[in-house]
Amino acid sequence: MITLTGKKISEGIAIGRLSFYKRDTKEIRRIYVKDVEKEVMRFQKARQKALQELRDLYDLAAKDVGEANAAIFEMQQMILEDQEIIRQITSIIVEHKLNAEYAVKNAVENILASASKSNKNYVQGHEADVKDVSTRVLRILARTWKDKMLTDEPFILAAGELYPSETVKFDKSKILGFVTVHGSTNSHTAILARMMNIPALIGVPVDLEELRTGMEAVVDGFEGKFVVEPGEEVKQQTEAKMREEAEKLKLLQELKGKETVTADGKKVHLYANIGSVGDIAGVLENDAEGIGLFRSEFLYLGKTDFPTEEEQFNAYKQALQLMAGKKVIIRTLDIGADKQVDYFNLGKEENPALGYRAIRICLKQPEIFKTQLRALLRAAVYGNLSVMYPMITSTEEVEQIFAIVEEVKQELDAAEIPYKVPEQGVMIETPAAVMISEDLAQMVDFFSIGTNDLTQYTLAIDRQNEKLDDFYNAHHKAILMMIRMVVENSHKYGKWAGICGELGADLELTDEFMKMGVDELSVAPGMILKLRKRICEFSKN
Repeated sequence: MITLTGKKISEGIAIGRLSFYKRDTKEIRRIYVKDVEKEVMRFQKARQKALQELRDLYDLAAKDVGEANAAIFEMQQMILEDQEIIRQITSIIVEHKLNAEYAVKNAVENILASASKSNKNYVQGHEADVKDVSTRVLRILARTWKDKMLTDEPFILAAGELYPSETVKFDKSKILGFVTVHGSTNSHTAILARMMNIPALIGVPVDLEELRTGMEAVVDGFEGKFVVEPGEEVKQQTEAKMREEAEKLKLLQELKGKETVTADGKKVHLYANIGSVGDIAGVLENDAEGIGLFRSEFLYLGKTDFPTEEEQFNAYKQALQLMAGKKVIIRTLDIGADKQVDYFNLGKEENPALGYRAIRICLKQPEIFKTQLRALLRAAVYGNLSVMYPMITSTEEVEQIFAIVEEVKQELDAAEIPYKVPEQGVMIETPAAVMISEDLAQMVDFFSIGTNDLTQYTLAIDRQNEKLDDFYNAHHKAILMMIRMVVENSHKYGKWAGICGELGADLELTDEFMKMGVDELSVAPGMILKLRKRICEFSKN
């Protein structure tokens, strides 16, 4: 029996036979070609085929895990359509008279080697996507490459590394769990695993060459353990734990339709985070009381131009109508940092997370902002809409926002277009916003605490950097003190305060949040019932 530990990225437990995902590798040889135009055309045909495959993968992923998480395949399409990358590849073919396979391999290696200096910000932190895209193109060029699974029966998947497109295309009914040697907790693959509720571990220090297909194994996403050839005692413990989890899920279903109220009578609003209208099915299925974070930036990602007012209006209107009077909180666009969009022309930044992003773009380019605000105010007529503004650092920013809202109202009045001014709040995700939260509470209707960025900025840690996983402590005393301060200041002026970051779903902190008096938690739809159970059991006494 071999017992190893890895990083937990998705809870659950499974036992089954091992199967290995092997990505065929083929030596890429440097071959001189006579007809460079034909070779360029060969590359372009492979690129177009790869683009179509990615569109198909997007459609598949959107159905399985929602449009927000499928957006990674739009990102990969952007890589394939990047003119600088295309230029580099064609230049190698034409100038050096070399084969397309070698040109792709060489250009991608150069891009990855200079990622930190690249003026294409989306390359930074997305090296796995670039590799995934190049592998796809090379496979198409070779025509003989095949991704191999060694079994068609239900299995535990083991691999050195998994790309997002590989994770999505697997038949999930056959995957009991997966382990990988490499990867980060913030990778796209990790995110997809959590969305698909597959028990998964990464960073497991296993020599895959020492394992054989068909070996029995256990993946424990609760304890972060990977056990190969478990003994009888471990198997019995695993099976007992699986029965226990199945029973828990069954019992959770009984909480549907019930209010989220603590044992001593405190009502807590339990909302869901989504990225698109397509995600609302999961919101309703899991009995969320509303939507606490609609990430509107996904309307901008994967496009070649800004979404129109009508496009946005129709999306917001549909969300409100589907929620049938339940609260829908829409965050204004949060472009920048790790969410790069070419047509915004944001330019290269040394520290994009600290740069030109979110509300800063909106205030610097008010026409973009006004288009979204017009769509939001028009949509507000059709349901219970609230709007929240991200990355706030000062009262002056809020004053500027309100001034622009007034301009939008005047424009709509002049055009005799029906509208409604929704509840307006701000996200608390910078230490500056925390420290002036008493002032902000007198200006806005509510607070929503974005703990992902708040933790990053407070601890001075890039949350996308896997090397810093061990230093990233979302339970840090400073973070909890900040949340408490924000809640107290909001209540001082009769306003409500919620949490929409990942920390809201952390069951280890639920009791602490209840003691603080947090009014609302917004989480992934799959966490709603688990949180409801925990909250309903809580009592200050």
